[in-house]
This record gives sequence, C-alpha cells and structure tokens, in this order.
Amino acid sequence: MPLNLPLVAPGSPGAELVVGQDGGAAVRRTVLPGGVRVLSEHMPGLRSATVGAWVGVGSRDETSGHFGSTHFLEHLLFKGTARRTAMDIAEAFDAVGGEANAATGKEHTCYYARVLDTDVPMAVDVIADMVTSARLDVDELETERGVILEELAMNDDDPSDVAHEQFATAVFGDTPLGRPIGGTPQAIRSVPRDAVWEHYREHYRPDTLVVTAAGGVDHDALCAQVEAALTAGGWALDPGSAPAGRRAAGTTGPVPSGTELTVRRPTEQANVIVGGTCLNATDDRRFVLSVLTAALGGGMSSRLFQEIREKRGLAYSTYAFASGHADAGLFGLYAGCTPAKVDEVTALMVVELERMADTPMGAAELARSIGQLCGGLVLGMEETGARMSRLGKAELVHGELLDVDESLARIRSVTAQQVQDLAGELAAAPRSVVRVGPFGD
Repeated sequence: MPLNLPLVAPGSPGAELVVGQDGGAAVRRTVLPGGVRVLSEHMPGLRSATVGAWVGVGSRDETSGHFGSTHFLEHLLFKGTARRTAMDIAEAFDAVGGEANAATGKEHTCYYARVLDTDVPMAVDVIADMVTSARLDVDELETERGVILEELAMNDDDPSDVAHEQFATAVFGDTPLGRPIGGTPQAIRSVPRDAVWEHYREHYRPDTLVVTAAGGVDHDALCAQVEAALTAGGWALDPGSAPAGRRAAGTTGPVPSGTELTVRRPTEQANVIVGGTCLNATDDRRFVLSVLTAALGGGMSSRLFQEIREKRGLAYSTYAFASGHADAGLFGLYAGCTPAKVDEVTALMVVELERMADTPMGAAELARSIGQLCGGLVLGMEETGARMSRLGKAELVHGELLDVDESLARIRSVTAQQVQDLAGELAAAPRSVVRVGPFGD
C-alpha cells in the first residue's frame, strides 16, 4: 500500500512514519522542528549511502529581475560558507573518496553526496552548512557567472540539448515552464548579486527543506545530525512549524496551441522533436503513459526504432519521452537524421503515434513494454542515488511513497485499451515541432 506523507507539525500524528520495503529495506520519515522533513531508506548490507538536501524551488519560481537565480545558487552554494571555503568543501568529499554534486529542475533543486556509511555525518554537516550559510561572495559570484556562461555555451553547442530546450519553450510558450532551467545568457549576465541573495533568503527555509538518504544509514542518527547541523548554521527551528505546502496545480498559464520552430545550426545532422503537452506528475494515468512511451520509443523493439532505424535506416537515434510537472506535462518524439529526411522522419513519428491511437496494442507488445518498465524499475532501484531521489520526489511531488511492489503492480495493471485511449488524446492534442540543423530560409 502507498505510504501517505501528511504535511503536519512535529509531534502530530503522521509526523513519524515507517514502512517496510523490498529486500529487507525500511523507509522512515520524520518531521523535525521547523517543518524540516527527513526521509531515509536503510538498505541492509550496503557500506555506502547517498544523502540529498532538496529545496522546493526551481526555475519556474523565478520572478522578473531574478531570472537565472536558481541555477546560480546551485553553483554558488559550493563556493563557501561562514565556516568553510570552496576548497574546504571540495576537500571534504575528495578526502573520503566521495562524490558531491547538485541539480536544478523546473520545480526543485537538490544538493547531494554519495559517501561511505561512516562518512554520512560529514556529508550531512557540509551540505547543511552550504544550504544554511552560503556567503554568496561578490567575487565568487562574478567568477561563477563566467563558469555558468561557459556551461550554457557548451549546452548550446549540443544540437540535441538545443532541440529539447526549444521544444519546452515551443510547447509552454511565455510561461514559467517555458523558460530554460539554467537561465539564458542574457539573464545570467544581468542578474545582480542582490537578486540572487533575495531568492536564496526567500526560498531556502526550514519548512521547504527535505533531507533524504538511502543506503547504509541509521534514521535516528540522521535526524539528530540534520537538526544539529541546521541549528549550527543559524536556522531557528520552531517546534510548532509544519512543512510548507506542496506545489499546487493549475498555475502554468496560457499554453500555445501548437508551434513550429526551426533553429539553424551548422551541423551534419538535424534533430527534430514533435509532440505537445500531456499528463501532470500526479495524474493516475502516469503509469499508462510510461507503457505508451516504452512501446512507442523506449527500446530497440519499440515502434519508432523498428520503423525509422531498422526498416528504413533513416536515423541512428530515435525515441519517445515524457516528463511531468505539478500542473502540466510534456510528451515528445525525437529523431536525429539527415536534414533532407526531416519531413519524412517527422511524418513517420506522427504516423506511429496515430497508429497507436487507432489500433489497440497486441498482447505480446503490451507484455514486452510492461516487462521493460518493470525490469528497468527494479534494476534502477539497486543504486542508492535512485532510492534517495525516489524519496525526495515522493515527498515534494506526490505526497505518497509507493514501494517497488506497488509500483510494479500499477505498471502491470495497465491495459491495451488504456494505452489506446491516452494515445488518442495525445494524437488529437495541439502539436509542436522543433527542428535544429543546417536549414536555409
């Protein structure tokens, strides 16, 4: 059964939860003073652990004058605190063979580290120090401004990255979800230190913080370490404070009815994506969408791979993808091909989607797609980072945690009729097309 994750104050019913998992693992959740949420999954026999600090703020939360601040903070939190220099932070993880990194999304930011189980206290202390006490030094900020601009330039040199970024903009238009996660070069060049500081102080608070850990970790010790580290960082942890509410649906704003966009790049190959909006992250049909995506373009036996690559030799890479946010989702079909073949390949991708909408999947194809998803899910859960991320997304996005068996059961319950019905919705929806390549006027 799903583990519901209520947003309650410390000491309230539901503030302490525990549930058994597969393989003898156990998930525990505690709401600490200040509304800080701590979730851990103890995995017997592992000598390593991955620890993450999640803040429920992403690029879509930036306001005018603050664009680019979320990605800026991802970089700047590694550049020193009141107690540590940037070198101190780097050396702390290098000295124990650990790995530390961060990721910015449209709706959340995560700072994480993978270390030996004996080094979890160090990882918690360093990450909590970064989250609570970043200096955002002016000189470091200006240095990192150049680093981020180089990162954006690197991404702009990858036509596949350009296609995916422009596709999100084409589908969501001039809305917060349509903005690039990393910010634009113009935004990064212009955002002042005061704006980044204001963004940091507004969003990095005890009630928005979620700490997750998986692997060789003791939950009670983890909670004590988190509370001590946050207090040492100067955060006031009010015993009566409840966690901040989860992101509400229905705030995307107007979405275009379908856009065609061509981006000119001097490449040998063209990249094309066709698709549009789809389910949000909490829609009950997200498991149906997963099966649909797997059948359409999830592996070597998928329809896109067989029709476009194997039968016609028109592309090396082709696949389907989907992503969900609180109030909207994105669905697309991708291929990389010779520029002269773009129209033919695009038409074939659309044909395959429409064929899935017109005719139910056969039993063998349905079983194969479900088996692919189930195997990928179980194999992915062998890694502590994946389990840590699962806990963070369950807390911030879904409000419930599904164990592996429940997730497998929901995938296996998907029917051919459900897939056909959803394919029909996607095929009938407004369609956007983005092409990146050496096209003329």
